Amino acid sequence: MQSSGPSLTARAPAPSRRMVATAAASVVFALLLVWSATGTAAPASGPVVSTGTASLGRVLITGSGQTLYLFEKDKSGKSACAGKCAQFWPPLIASGKPIAAAGAKASLLGTTKRADGRTQVTYNHHPLYTFVKDTKKGQTNGEGIDVFGGEWYAASPAGTEIEKPTSGGG
Repeated sequence: MQSSGPSLTARAPAPSRRMVATAAASVVFALLLVWSATGTAAPASGPVVSTGTASLGRVLITGSGQTLYLFEKDKSGKSACAGKCAQFWPPLIASGKPIAAAGAKASLLGTTKRADGRTQVTYNHHPLYTFVKDTKKGQTNGEGIDVFGGEWYAASPAGTEIEKPTSGGG
Protein backbone atom coordinates (compact mmCIF):
# COMPACT_ATOMS: atom_id res chain seq x y z
CA MET A 1 0.00 0.00 0.00
CA GLN A 2 1.51 3.26 -1.12
CA SER A 3 0.66 6.61 0.33
CA SER A 4 0.11 9.56 -1.89
CA GLY A 5 0.57 12.07 0.93
CA PRO A 6 3.75 13.30 2.56
CA SER A 7 6.03 10.73 4.10
CA LEU A 8 5.87 10.39 7.86
CA THR A 9 9.60 9.82 7.93
CA ALA A 10 10.42 13.14 6.27
CA ARG A 11 13.34 14.95 7.83
CA ALA A 12 13.28 18.49 9.12
CA PRO A 13 15.80 20.87 7.56
CA ALA A 14 19.23 20.74 9.25
CA PRO A 15 19.78 23.52 11.79
CA SER A 16 22.08 26.33 10.71
CA ARG A 17 25.53 26.73 12.25
CA ARG A 18 24.33 29.89 13.94
CA MET A 19 21.45 28.05 15.61
CA VAL A 20 23.81 25.33 16.84
CA ALA A 21 26.30 27.89 18.16
CA THR A 22 23.54 29.82 19.96
CA ALA A 23 22.17 26.64 21.54
CA ALA A 24 25.65 25.54 22.62
CA ALA A 25 26.37 28.94 24.13
CA SER A 26 23.08 28.79 26.06
CA VAL A 27 23.95 25.37 27.46
CA VAL A 28 27.44 26.53 28.51
CA PHE A 29 25.99 29.64 30.14
CA ALA A 30 23.41 27.56 32.04
CA LEU A 31 26.13 25.17 33.22
CA LEU A 32 28.25 28.08 34.43
CA LEU A 33 25.31 29.47 36.39
CA VAL A 34 24.68 26.11 38.04
CA TRP A 35 28.41 25.63 38.72
CA SER A 36 28.68 29.08 40.36
CA ALA A 37 25.55 28.54 42.41
CA THR A 38 26.84 25.26 43.82
CA GLY A 39 29.93 26.92 45.26
CA THR A 40 32.39 25.00 43.14
CA ALA A 41 33.56 28.10 41.33
CA ALA A 42 36.96 29.50 42.24
CA PRO A 43 36.89 31.47 45.52
CA ALA A 44 37.16 35.24 45.40
CA SER A 45 40.77 36.22 45.30
CA GLY A 46 42.15 38.19 48.20
CA PRO A 47 44.75 40.91 48.39
CA VAL A 48 48.15 40.33 46.81
CA VAL A 49 51.27 40.70 48.96
CA SER A 50 54.60 40.81 47.15
CA THR A 51 57.99 42.47 47.46
CA GLY A 52 59.32 45.64 45.93
CA THR A 53 62.28 47.96 46.18
CA ALA A 54 62.21 51.13 48.25
CA SER A 55 64.87 53.42 49.74
CA LEU A 56 65.02 50.94 52.64
CA GLY A 57 65.74 47.97 50.33
CA ARG A 58 63.30 45.09 49.73
CA VAL A 59 59.95 45.64 51.43
CA LEU A 60 56.55 44.00 51.37
CA ILE A 61 54.08 45.79 49.12
CA THR A 62 50.43 45.56 48.13
CA GLY A 63 49.30 44.55 44.67
CA SER A 64 49.20 48.25 43.77
CA GLY A 65 52.76 48.83 45.00
CA GLN A 66 52.13 50.50 48.38
CA THR A 67 54.59 49.72 51.17
CA LEU A 68 53.23 47.52 53.95
CA TYR A 69 53.99 48.30 57.59
CA LEU A 70 54.14 46.57 60.97
CA PHE A 71 53.03 48.25 64.21
CA GLU A 72 55.13 47.40 67.27
CA LYS A 73 52.11 47.80 69.56
CA ASP A 74 50.36 44.83 67.91
CA LYS A 75 50.65 41.70 70.09
CA SER A 76 49.92 38.02 69.47
CA GLY A 77 48.84 38.64 65.87
CA LYS A 78 46.09 41.06 66.91
CA SER A 79 45.79 44.66 65.71
CA ALA A 80 46.11 47.46 68.25
CA CYS A 81 45.25 50.09 65.62
CA ALA A 82 41.63 51.21 65.37
CA GLY A 83 39.65 54.43 64.99
CA LYS A 84 41.83 57.44 64.17
CA CYS A 85 44.89 55.17 63.98
CA ALA A 86 43.27 53.06 61.24
CA GLN A 87 42.43 56.24 59.30
CA PHE A 88 46.14 57.08 59.02
CA TRP A 89 47.31 53.46 58.86
CA PRO A 90 44.63 51.61 56.87
CA PRO A 91 44.73 47.88 57.61
CA LEU A 92 45.20 45.55 54.65
CA ILE A 93 41.73 43.98 54.57
CA ALA A 94 41.08 40.56 53.04
CA SER A 95 37.87 39.75 51.18
CA GLY A 96 39.36 36.39 50.14
CA LYS A 97 42.46 34.35 50.84
CA PRO A 98 45.61 36.53 50.63
CA ILE A 99 47.92 35.74 47.74
CA ALA A 100 51.74 35.71 47.94
CA ALA A 101 53.57 36.89 44.83
CA ALA A 102 57.03 38.03 43.69
CA GLY A 103 59.19 37.21 46.71
CA ALA A 104 56.55 37.04 49.43
CA LYS A 105 56.19 33.68 51.19
CA ALA A 106 52.74 32.07 51.15
CA SER A 107 53.66 30.17 54.33
CA LEU A 108 53.96 33.49 56.21
CA LEU A 109 50.62 34.90 55.04
CA GLY A 110 47.60 34.68 57.29
CA THR A 111 44.67 36.67 58.60
CA THR A 112 43.35 37.96 61.90
CA LYS A 113 39.91 39.19 62.94
CA ARG A 114 39.82 42.91 63.78
CA ALA A 115 37.71 44.42 66.56
CA ASP A 116 35.36 45.82 63.88
CA GLY A 117 34.78 42.29 62.53
CA ARG A 118 36.76 42.69 59.32
CA THR A 119 39.56 40.30 58.37
CA GLN A 120 43.07 41.77 58.23
CA VAL A 121 46.03 40.23 56.40
CA THR A 122 49.01 39.20 58.53
CA TYR A 123 52.55 38.27 57.56
CA ASN A 124 54.68 36.28 59.98
CA HIS A 125 51.86 36.89 62.51
CA HIS A 126 52.09 40.70 62.14
CA PRO A 127 48.95 42.57 61.00
CA LEU A 128 49.77 44.61 57.88
CA TYR A 129 48.94 48.26 57.15
CA THR A 130 49.51 50.89 54.50
CA PHE A 131 50.19 54.58 55.27
CA VAL A 132 48.02 57.41 53.89
CA LYS A 133 51.04 59.62 53.14
CA ASP A 134 52.54 56.99 50.83
CA THR A 135 50.92 58.20 47.63
CA LYS A 136 53.35 56.64 45.12
CA LYS A 137 54.94 53.23 44.66
CA GLY A 138 58.10 52.72 46.71
CA GLN A 139 57.43 55.46 49.26
CA THR A 140 58.16 54.70 52.93
CA ASN A 141 56.95 57.91 54.60
CA GLY A 142 55.62 55.94 57.58
CA GLU A 143 58.99 54.38 58.46
CA GLY A 144 60.05 54.92 62.08
CA ILE A 145 57.09 57.11 63.06
CA ASP A 146 56.21 56.81 66.75
CA VAL A 147 52.48 57.47 67.06
CA PHE A 148 49.34 55.80 68.47
CA GLY A 149 51.37 54.12 71.20
CA GLY A 150 54.15 52.52 69.18
CA GLU A 151 56.54 52.73 66.27
CA TRP A 152 55.76 51.81 62.67
CA TYR A 153 58.20 49.96 60.43
CA ALA A 154 58.18 48.81 56.83
CA ALA A 155 57.78 45.04 56.68
CA SER A 156 60.63 42.96 55.27
CA PRO A 157 60.14 39.88 53.05
CA ALA A 158 61.06 37.83 56.16
CA GLY A 159 58.14 39.41 58.04
CA THR A 160 60.30 41.50 60.38
CA GLU A 161 60.66 45.23 60.77
CA ILE A 162 63.05 47.23 58.63
CA GLU A 163 64.76 50.06 60.42
CA LYS A 164 66.26 53.09 58.70
CA PRO A 165 70.02 53.00 58.60
CA THR A 166 71.32 55.39 61.25
CA SER A 167 74.12 56.79 59.06
CA GLY A 168 71.96 57.54 56.00
CA GLY A 169 69.55 60.44 55.84
CA GLY A 170 66.49 58.68 54.41
